[in-house]
Amino acid sequence: MSDSHNAPEATRPAAPASAEPAGQPAHVPGVSVRHTRAKGEPRFPDGPRADPAGSHFERRIRSFQPRRSRVTAGQADALQRLWPKWGLDIDGQRVIDLAELFGNDNPVVLEIGFGMGEATAQMASADPGTNILAVDVHTPGQGNLLNLADQNGLSNVRVGNGDAIILLREMLTPDALDGLRVYFPDPWPKKRHHKRRLIQPEFLDLVATRIRPGGIVHCATDWEPYAEQMLEVLTAHPEFENTRSDGGFSPRPDFRPLTRFEGQGLDKGHVVNDLLFRRVQHHNQPPTGA
Repeated sequence: MSDSHNAPEATRPAAPASAEPAGQPAHVPGVSVRHTRAKGEPRFPDGPRADPAGSHFERRIRSFQPRRSRVTAGQADALQRLWPKWGLDIDGQRVIDLAELFGNDNPVVLEIGFGMGEATAQMASADPGTNILAVDVHTPGQGNLLNLADQNGLSNVRVGNGDAIILLREMLTPDALDGLRVYFPDPWPKKRHHKRRLIQPEFLDLVATRIRPGGIVHCATDWEPYAEQMLEVLTAHPEFENTRSDGGFSPRPDFRPLTRFEGQGLDKGHVVNDLLFRRVQHHNQPPTGA
């Protein structure tokens, strides 16, 4: 669901997994992990689960495609050490208290699809007063973001593993979020796959119940047909209004970092479009917290 699927995989020599039995050599940071597991053994015993929601919910059309790629030893180590502290398996079995999750009452922005997490870490560092709940299904990216958060002392990042729809629908309370970020989601370019695109009217119906009035939905894509669809769908939705008075796309705001993937696309002549829409405060709707 993010630009990470365009990044080349590491081709380094293999190394043992992070959790080694006594007497086994320790892993080497930056070296890919290959670990022979017994049948049924979890990939990361103390890390994210393979399918946290299991069969508890209907198997709807998915807007993401889980990807398997190598996990470096550093990423595996971060998953093992930091997942119990900063990770969240999206199982749909409980409603989470965001203030408890982050340990404070700061505003919370949900980011869906963060790739390898570099941009997320930069935004968290630049705005420590905003909490970021970053959700993806890409295990190397989860480990990388946890590692970046640890290395840079970013206590305002939590990493969610699983389906963001289940998180929004089952695990968050009304008006729990102050914003939503969807950067470079899978464009599903083939016409028969357009139904898999995340930004659809039904998705926005759900989002509108979880973002407080005044909260911002911020999308970005380098796939122009998808950008046009996003603009059309968001403009037509009664719960959101364009922050641009001309009703068009927005310039990239300073707080969204320019990623390597985006820079490569711009060098090739790709057009990147940002959309910033505000959750509407209706006249008969009391302000949040009233």
